[in-house]
Amino acid sequence: MGRDIPEKGAPGPTSSDPGTAGRPGGPPNQGLALAAMLFAVSMTFIDQTIVAIAAPDIIDELGLTSSQMQWVVNAYLLTLAAFFALGGRLSDIFGHRRVMLTGTLVFVIASALCGAVPDGDFAQAWLIGFRAVQGIGAALMFPAALAVVIAVFPVERRGRALALFFGISGALTAIGPLLGGWLTAWTWRAIFWVNVPVAVIAIVLALLARIPERSRREPLDLPGAALVAVGMGLTVLGLQQSSTWGWDSVATWACIAVGLVVLAVFCRFELRTRFPLIKLRVFRDLAFSVDNAVLFFAMMAFVPVFFFASVYAQVSLSASPNQAALYLLYFFIGFGLASQWGGRILDKRGARPAMKLGTALGAVGFALWAGKLTTLSMHDQWLYAAMAGAGIGLLLAPASTDAVNRAIDASYGEVTGITQTVRNFAASIGLAVYGTLLTHTTITKVDETLRDKGVPEGASRDAAESIAQSVTGQGDSRGPSGSGPVAETVRDSMSAIRMDFAEANQWVFYGMAIALGIAFLISLRHPGTRVTKEPSGQ
Repeated sequence: MGRDIPEKGAPGPTSSDPGTAGRPGGPPNQGLALAAMLFAVSMTFIDQTIVAIAAPDIIDELGLTSSQMQWVVNAYLLTLAAFFALGGRLSDIFGHRRVMLTGTLVFVIASALCGAVPDGDFAQAWLIGFRAVQGIGAALMFPAALAVVIAVFPVERRGRALALFFGISGALTAIGPLLGGWLTAWTWRAIFWVNVPVAVIAIVLALLARIPERSRREPLDLPGAALVAVGMGLTVLGLQQSSTWGWDSVATWACIAVGLVVLAVFCRFELRTRFPLIKLRVFRDLAFSVDNAVLFFAMMAFVPVFFFASVYAQVSLSASPNQAALYLLYFFIGFGLASQWGGRILDKRGARPAMKLGTALGAVGFALWAGKLTTLSMHDQWLYAAMAGAGIGLLLAPASTDAVNRAIDASYGEVTGITQTVRNFAASIGLAVYGTLLTHTTITKVDETLRDKGVPEGASRDAAESIAQSVTGQGDSRGPSGSGPVAETVRDSMSAIRMDFAEANQWVFYGMAIALGIAFLISLRHPGTRVTKEPSGQ
């Protein structure tokens, strides 16, 4: 049920409110608080992309296999998805500022230890283990940081503040490949050590900002926390490993099925417990449900586009990793500019207009971008990449902010935990589905190309599967190895294979356009009401 103005509830947080006073020295410094949270969360966004750039150097120095390296990436994303809901609830119980600082310390200590991984047999367990700890730190930090921004800005200014928060933090994802390429030229360990000065700045600014410290002294739902962690963990694990295990693997479907069953048990348990980890009745608010559904389908495009556009640029456009990062900047220029516009629309007219315009623009942008991938020219694609980014930028802050503003009796940390869990789950599904689509289509097209070149049917299929599975984003940096007529034909066919890969990526980008189209249809269900006062329980 949407609502214009809550009939009852505590007023918004001010320095004079009983029990919500800022730290000694006056009201919170909103600018410093926003800057502190941006520095903190920047580490989590950059870490999603920076490690992939350093992967070849890490494999070479530590002697890891490709599968082991995949777990270095997945361990972080897996624990991040599993513990987001718990992180949001902990920030409510113990205070947003305190949990944000704790999460930052956990994250940066784990980062430093990742950079200090020793050589030898213990290297794999060390690196994967502390990457998992990094994910836990990020799961504590991000919901708390977002709740801090929400708490220090009044509802009438919150849209612009969160537009800046999401715009800058989202754009930082594009910095990961650029920064990773530069730091790796010195040592790959620096990609982890760079988090140390960033964390110090975040902590100092947070201490200076006089952020209000509020808490809700309620018991922690430990059974619920365990259920959601296991359910999310198993489901995301199955989605992550689908490309390795295959969709015909019992292990893939067992993880997904058991994970979904555990999540169903979690929902049933939460509806019956007195102090649940997540107050599921918040989904009774139509606007809140629409906000999260729009975020779900939008994130199926937003997060995967980093990977697929980067790999396309390096394979089909023969770009270097740094050039691929510049290719992504077209998307983020549109994203950054439109995110500020989306925040202003939210403050003046509510979330519905921004979500409708953003989803429609994003769907058209991704569709037109897909159509231009086979030109193999960055110049012909920049406008449509910017349109796609602008669509996401328009809707992201309004949908996220409107969802949090409608928290009802749930609190800011709890609701940000819900929205971020939805976003991470959607990203995992998007990566798995689009990855499968890309691999299958690439194999089919390369197989046809090689057979047209005279390669026997069985040999062409084997070569096509090998090419598809070995795509790492540096596919053009080295030619196919081996000798014999098949290997020779593959080398002679690389120009055609690059086009095959571009055509395969078209299906992925059209899939992203479809996801935004579904989000547009869902956005039409939003009641269009606005929240102009703080909900109760904050």
